[in-house]
Amino acid sequence: MTLGRFFRNTGRRQVVAAAILAAIGLTTAPRPADAGGVSPGAAIGIGLGAFALGSVLANPYYQPYYYPYSYYYPPTPAYYPQAPYYAPARSCWSSYYRYYYACC
Repeated sequence: MTLGRFFRNTGRRQVVAAAILAAIGLTTAPRPADAGGVSPGAAIGIGLGAFALGSVLANPYYQPYYYPYSYYYPPTPAYYPQAPYYAPARSCWSSYYRYYYACC
């Protein structure tokens, strides 16, 4: 008998609580959306960050340590002739004018 009375009271309490919550939820007026939540500086930062991230993800060839043709043989080494040696230009001191000039 006690168990049946407990469930009866619990059921009534849940119904009353649900009715009160529904009444409060239906009677409160909705507030308009606040459109000024992000400052202009933050919006610019978000835009630039999104642009940078999109650029990196759209073109992976510019990412560091990315080798797109890893399943082919490596490129052949190129052998170029040694660069010729050019002696540095000579300079002589002019004691009269007190500066260096190119000697021939």
